[in-house]
Amino acid sequence: MKIALLGYGKMGKAIELIALSRGHEIVLRAETVVKPEQLSEVEIAIEFSVPEAAFSNITAALEAGVPVVSGTTGWLKDYDKAVELCHQKKGAFIYASNFSLGVNIFFQINEYLAKMMGNHSQYEVSMEEIHHVHKLDKPSGTAITLAEGIIKHTHKQHWALDKSNSENILIESKRIGEFPGTHTIRYHSDEDDLVLTHEAHNRNGFSLGAVTAAEWLSGKQGVFTMKDVLGLQNL
Repeated sequence: MKIALLGYGKMGKAIELIALSRGHEIVLRAETVVKPEQLSEVEIAIEFSVPEAAFSNITAALEAGVPVVSGTTGWLKDYDKAVELCHQKKGAFIYASNFSLGVNIFFQINEYLAKMMGNHSQYEVSMEEIHHVHKLDKPSGTAITLAEGIIKHTHKQHWALDKSNSENILIESKRIGEFPGTHTIRYHSDEDDLVLTHEAHNRNGFSLGAVTAAEWLSGKQGVFTMKDVLGLQNL
């Protein structure tokens, strides 16, 4: 495939290495917002830019008729607009807060555990996420996805950054060194703790997942998630 990398930071460069190793061609490396006409030679776009540029880049790809995979977090106030545009243009679009295979399995385990814990009010749920000091958004998109999975199956109504009450899931966000990403969910009671953790060792899992999603999306039409890519819809 002829790929455009919309965003060419650490993730963009890691995705490039994986894509090239799998026989794909990088035809555009963009560090700024692109316009549709720049994508005329592109077969698929992989978007890992910054929150301020993400929606514009996704819009440009869809306007150009180019399928787009996006992993940028912090822009989701415009997600519904992106979905609407994708349907209007009969395009193809995948957004994921995290493309790692392990994390997407972790999402499923998180929801399954939340279903089991929903009726046990003696347990208080909280979350901690740790990322590198260069990450701009707090909490991480992965943490928000995990929180939404818990809210779906428990009495919790919202998540809150560093604030706790009976309706909120407390999320503690830490930015330390070069950590690629650690997410821990804790169910605490006076009697015991139940702890679920995913720890990334490097960015390779994220980049491989993004390229895999792009390969899967090629030739399709519609709005999809990593559940579709990995066949996890019915689990």
